[in-house]
Amino acid sequence: MSEVTERHLRILEALLFASKEPLDANTLLAYLGEGADVHGLLVTLAGRYAGRGVNLVRRADKWAFRTAEDLGFLLRREEQETRPLSRAALETLSIIAYHQPATRAEIEEVRGVATGKGTIDLLLEAGWIRMRGRRRTPGRPVTYGTTEAFLDHFGLEALSDLPGLDELKGSGLLSNRLPPSLQIPLPFEGALRDDEDPLEPGDEDVEDNS
Repeated sequence: MSEVTERHLRILEALLFASKEPLDANTLLAYLGEGADVHGLLVTLAGRYAGRGVNLVRRADKWAFRTAEDLGFLLRREEQETRPLSRAALETLSIIAYHQPATRAEIEEVRGVATGKGTIDLLLEAGWIRMRGRRRTPGRPVTYGTTEAFLDHFGLEALSDLPGLDELKGSGLLSNRLPPSLQIPLPFEGALRDDEDPLEPGDEDVEDNS
């Protein structure tokens, strides 16, 4: 392997270790120079860390070092206990993940019960969901989708890696009343869909009454 390639790998390693957040290829390329095969270098670096206590993993279109899954219990011993999400929050998060973009009314229709604004706010504050846009229907309700932080927290490379609905129901994260029409989504992509308008300035500060 050439000296240039080894230097590039060391640069990537240093940048990813120092970053608190996952980094995308374009951000990394700025430190390597035009023409560098960032994706190939990342795959090579990931291979070097396979089997170690720390792995290089992909989250959507970004990369980060994370503790190996089989050693995660070591860190959990040191973590402060946090208040677990309520069943309503878990079901709401699951529905958004599997059925995004989703409005609050659509979430309520799937769950069969009202979803309080506090539940949505809790997930927004956790950084696991975001306001995507507004549905092109009367009232223009806000649409919600998951974030890269959601993928990172749950150890997913893409939404297509989400467990099946039967597995979620078996774990108690979803109730058996959810309709069979709820489908696993396409791999992660954040672009607005044909039935969505972009958010306007100030939308994030306006209460969602949809």
